[in-house]
Amino acid sequence: MTDTHALYTVNEIRQVEQAALANSPSYALMQRAGTAAGELAYELLQSTEKERRVLVLAGPGNNGGDALEAASQLMNAGLKVFITLPFPTDTLPADAQQALQRAKASKATFIASDDPAISSTDWAMVIDGLFGIGLSRAIDGSLHELIATINQLGCPILALDVPSGLNADTGAIVGDDAGIAIQATHTITFIADKAGLHTCEGRDFAGAVTVATLDIAAERFPPASMHLNHPALFAKCLRPRRHNTHKGSYGDVSVLGGAHGMVGAAVLAARAAAKCGAGRVFIACLADSLLYDSMQAELMSRLASNIDYSTTTTVAGPGLGTSRLARDILGKAIIANTPLVIDADALNLIGHEPALQEKLLARSAATIITPHPLEAARLLATTTQQIQGNRIAAARALAGTFRATTILKGSGTVIAAPDGTVVLNTTGNPALATAGSGDVLAGLSGALLAQGCPEWEAALAAVYLHGLAADELVKRGIGPIGLTAGELIPEIRSVLNQLVSG
Repeated sequence: MTDTHALYTVNEIRQVEQAALANSPSYALMQRAGTAAGELAYELLQSTEKERRVLVLAGPGNNGGDALEAASQLMNAGLKVFITLPFPTDTLPADAQQALQRAKASKATFIASDDPAISSTDWAMVIDGLFGIGLSRAIDGSLHELIATINQLGCPILALDVPSGLNADTGAIVGDDAGIAIQATHTITFIADKAGLHTCEGRDFAGAVTVATLDIAAERFPPASMHLNHPALFAKCLRPRRHNTHKGSYGDVSVLGGAHGMVGAAVLAARAAAKCGAGRVFIACLADSLLYDSMQAELMSRLASNIDYSTTTTVAGPGLGTSRLARDILGKAIIANTPLVIDADALNLIGHEPALQEKLLARSAATIITPHPLEAARLLATTTQQIQGNRIAAARALAGTFRATTILKGSGTVIAAPDGTVVLNTTGNPALATAGSGDVLAGLSGALLAQGCPEWEAALAAVYLHGLAADELVKRGIGPIGLTAGELIPEIRSVLNQLVSG
């Protein structure tokens, strides 16, 4: 059985495709792809009240052939299909030529790519078959204008394989700021799922993703090193609690942070750790301003210099600052060699202090780092643009460099292990782009480590639950606009208990 959560690179998919073509009749894969696309388009069109006029964009390669085959299928189903071919047809590959002849035989209407009807027609759907997974340079000129027009139409757009202009491996727009991509509402991707559809710009441009394997046997696929996150990956560490336990059964968490003026970040992390199951939670403050948390009186406050880091799981960084004192106490927490989550200012200190990096590399206990792209850029001495240009490669580099499970935050959060294994998270929404959201994630990660979760499963579970809580809140109208980090905490507790009991 095909692994429905597996992700493959373009090179891996090409190898699978070549092996399948060698054992299939000519045109078989294109016909299957076009049929799958046509069936999905027809299904999506059932809910429209518009006249069923479909515009098909067909490019110069086999992706264009897939689109032409889909056009034939839709014409045969009784829809009104219009096709634009912005490239010379005599350069189409052999299979795409065959698809073109089938489309012509179906009596679909062919229109020029600069026809004013493209922008003035009330289309029920646009099918994007301009470029597949092989695009290597930014889309420019008249094609840039065509895509800009398509993106303004306001109708459903079904992209074939990947939205034209999107890098299938990275999720970045090909050509960065110079490029453009189709902003699809739906994508049907062929043979196997691609990472670029689920991270960086992918989640905004791919829409709802459907995978069509084209009936290629599962044994033709190599073992996947990338997957989409789902509960089965971490279910073993979410177990119901036994009756015969006590607070000591669930570990201590110390949140190292809370410098003057930044205590709120540490409080958010500590509240998250407490509400997600840690037995006891301490706020290890650099500042002495917090006597107790009046909203969460169960939390205990200590001066950071008075904590024994050898007996606790530590969440280091929320509101920590970058003072000399912060650096010195962070060093103590690192060498304590107990479970450690490194976030925020702790990451910035490590990025600037080779001595802290050496201490980090000497650890054998569980270590999770949780950078956002700017923090990741500081750690790898590069730019945020470079990080976002290939988030998967960046997460792997961080995990390998610092020998730590890495959570590279952002749209389609990337979780990477030091051995190169990668998981892309599937939950979450723009509501998480709010101050303190990362502090809550760090506290949740620490709580799971304190309760005995291995670092890999703890990272996967924390990111999944964090995003799922935001999704559930948005369903109830709490966000995405205006959702605050503190509102996430009780919802995370709720979805955590639901997963444990379910």
